[in-house]
Amino acid sequence: MKKFTVSAAESGQHTIKYVKHLLPKAQNGFLHKMLRKKNITVNGKKADGYDPLSEGDEVCIWFSDETFEMLAKGDGEQETGQDTGFDNVKDPVKAPVTDTELNLSVSDHIIYEDEHLILFNKPPGMLSQKAKDSDVSANEVLLEYLRQKDEIPSGFVPSVCNRLDRNTSGLLLFAKTYGAARALQELLKVHDTTKLYLAPVIGEIHEEQLLKAYWGKDQKSNTAIIRKDPFKGSKEILTKIKPLSSNEEVTLLEVELITGKSHQIRSHLSFIGHPILGDPKYSKGKKSDTASRKGLKEYHLSRQLLHAYKLVFPEQTPEPLSHLSGKSFQAPLPEDMKKILSKLQLYNFTK
Repeated sequence: MKKFTVSAAESGQHTIKYVKHLLPKAQNGFLHKMLRKKNITVNGKKADGYDPLSEGDEVCIWFSDETFEMLAKGDGEQETGQDTGFDNVKDPVKAPVTDTELNLSVSDHIIYEDEHLILFNKPPGMLSQKAKDSDVSANEVLLEYLRQKDEIPSGFVPSVCNRLDRNTSGLLLFAKTYGAARALQELLKVHDTTKLYLAPVIGEIHEEQLLKAYWGKDQKSNTAIIRKDPFKGSKEILTKIKPLSSNEEVTLLEVELITGKSHQIRSHLSFIGHPILGDPKYSKGKKSDTASRKGLKEYHLSRQLLHAYKLVFPEQTPEPLSHLSGKSFQAPLPEDMKKILSKLQLYNFTK
């Protein structure tokens, strides 16, 4: 028999999900059967697989050591069944990473941390979550950071809850507890957090605007399709832009995501004729392509200069994150973007 005590980080989960993390090779049907037969109990009693667990609950698994070990030796994947931004998380113990391997100090990129979450300033060039086993992503970096502090719970895998493109830098939300993951999932789903980006774009923009268009995705090229009018499978998108400074050739924008679709900012700005400086994917074929290519050559750019620089939590942020209600957090610019903006005399970020 194995006994597990539910921690604060794990509380709120359904029993079946908690046990599934412990026994990743076990099928859900088998686990439900074991619950019915009281081979898995909660606080010594028969449990429904969908009852939420509370901190301090004792989960007992009445299997032989051999059976438990066999079912526990899975690949560590977290199955959510939803595109929530924190699925397919690998076991951090199986793929440790180090500061030396990453050429960065993890703690220097942490903007804020408490018992429930981490706000991480992702550098450009790093994936938010891995696409294949050999990848090293922000998710693995932060899991290893927690593992070294011995803060990985047994029944829940902490994970990144939002995603940024590989070459987009800035704020990532990382849930350390199940309760935080659920709260962040809901906030992101209803677009209740204010997410602000900085982006230098080709050309002049003089007025604050709310951009409206329709978005779709070309699966073959992995690019966004933006059109003025609805088309089959499209979704309406809203992007708010505010010019901060301009040098006649390039305008620095503050961009607010009202909706949130893949490549929304990059494709929407390109659609209105103002692609992001250095964007290799969404400047091709545009009248501004020449200016963008000039920027790539002159400033040795290999990526779009897009930075998720500010996050504001709503005034009524749900538990267990209510202590963050109304609070805002800002991520410093990466050095390459800071130097280019300073050279372009768009904004003084050198202080």
